[in-house]
Amino acid sequence: MEENYYWSDDLSNDFFVEAAKAGFITTCMYKDNKFILLPEIQFDYAILDFDNIKIPSKVKSLLNKDDYTFTINNRFEEVLERIKDYHEDSWMKPEYINLLNNIKDNEKLYKNFKLISVELAEKETNRIISGEIGYQVGNIYTSLSGFTTKEKKYNNWGKLQLVLLNSFLKNNSFKFWNLGHPQLQYKLDLGAKVYNRTDFLERWNKE
Repeated sequence: MEENYYWSDDLSNDFFVEAAKAGFITTCMYKDNKFILLPEIQFDYAILDFDNIKIPSKVKSLLNKDDYTFTINNRFEEVLERIKDYHEDSWMKPEYINLLNNIKDNEKLYKNFKLISVELAEKETNRIISGEIGYQVGNIYTSLSGFTTKEKKYNNWGKLQLVLLNSFLKNNSFKFWNLGHPQLQYKLDLGAKVYNRTDFLERWNKE
């Protein structure tokens, strides 16, 4: 209970899926030029219960416009690439992307686990403005990583995507949204509450 990060050179689909089912969020890194997975059982988690969502007024205005499309699992590979390009020092390495794509291609093999891509696109151009990758374990959704377009024209589209995803999860009988690390302020602004590891795992295993 004093540790949070672990590492593994088991790069199999099964390892990633089983770690996710146990509550680990797995990223990756290179160590001595060797690619390894980094499963983390966090000290704290940001958890959002859907009815606690806080929607800023600017996002409410965007919701009323008819200039976007919100889709799930329509452009999985594109979202992965956009995430990799968005983050300056991204842990979304080529080997990790290959692993996720392989799991996605074989998702029928895995019970109670499904990778999910979220796409918010501009209706006129069909360009993805904001998106994320996550996964479903049972009836819980966990965010892995995401991106949003930095152009001023698309201010608050990242928040719009989160609000639309919250509605999708609520309407599709998910129990709660695991947003991972609570240190990023936008998660708390969204309405998430911080759970310590013990409380998180108790709720995770109960659901």
